[in-house]
Amino acid sequence: MGEINSATINPKPHFAMLDGLRGVAALAIVLFHFMEWVYADPSHNFIAHGFLAVDFFFCLSGFVIGYAYDDRIRRLGLAAFFRIRLIRLHPLVILGSVVGLLGFLFDPFAAQPGLFGKANLLLTFVCSICLIPLPIMKERAFNLFSFNAPAWSLFWEYMANIIYALVLYRIGRRYLSVLIVLAAAALCLVSYRAGNLLGGWAGSNFWDGGARIAYSFLAGLFIYRANWILTTRIGFMGVSGLLLLAFLMPSTRWNWLAEPIIVMLYFPALIAAGAGATLAPGLKKMCVFLGKLSYPLYMTHYGAMWIFGSYLASHKPDTLHLSLIVVSGMVFLAGFAYLVLLLYDEPIRRYLANRR
Repeated sequence: MGEINSATINPKPHFAMLDGLRGVAALAIVLFHFMEWVYADPSHNFIAHGFLAVDFFFCLSGFVIGYAYDDRIRRLGLAAFFRIRLIRLHPLVILGSVVGLLGFLFDPFAAQPGLFGKANLLLTFVCSICLIPLPIMKERAFNLFSFNAPAWSLFWEYMANIIYALVLYRIGRRYLSVLIVLAAAALCLVSYRAGNLLGGWAGSNFWDGGARIAYSFLAGLFIYRANWILTTRIGFMGVSGLLLLAFLMPSTRWNWLAEPIIVMLYFPALIAAGAGATLAPGLKKMCVFLGKLSYPLYMTHYGAMWIFGSYLASHKPDTLHLSLIVVSGMVFLAGFAYLVLLLYDEPIRRYLANRR
């Protein structure tokens, strides 16, 4: 999840509409994570495709990285580029791991965490804060990052940033187009083989994540370089509604076909439309706020999901109580993410940027 207005090196005006869309996608994926616990059968889940928000993030990230760095990475240098990206991304990688560890140790509804073993616990935590995949915890469904499951996408974000800095910023649109075609073929193959594009988060589907970011990041980068900006008056609410339609699409036996179409065609079109859409002045501050909230929310919410899952298994609440828990949980997690933004993420990034 890249940032659009990186004040450290990028004085360009940013696309506030895209900030807002990133915030909407982050809220959608939190709701999806709640609902995937509630509905074991995806066909009953009203936001069954909320996980595609990650592919939207990847595509947006390619657009943003191209916008922010294409014309300055040569004079900036590789070391400075990597430092800037680490300062932007890694503080929340660490905090998300800490929150996940605390959730594991102090989950009031789960079995005693001592069963996992202190040595493995320490190893898993160290790997998590260093963003090294280690899918060894059965208690966490063998996630690549047991204490913060969404970090799998940050691993691939790091890989995309490295490849961008070493290769992608140097190549033109013709070679970029060839890479996009190859990535599209890999994405379709993954979707056909697995029946969907849900993979990437576990050891058993590790390379699915590579296929997902390969296409979407490259597509976003191409949109920026080709200047595919669609001027439209649809506005933030209209583009947000179109984005939500993708997440609310029912889960069917045709997922293997529908999901690549959404990722390969629909999301790039939405980013092109969002970059060129008219934003009402009254909505600009809200969009910027949603954009700032999105990354802290994405990286700190999942520790609560395991506690929620344990509660569901042990208490089996009725529909009314479940609805109240999910709604209040969304509000709480958004509020917590806002505090993280104000008290942790922004101050640490400011401090590190000033030292740099």
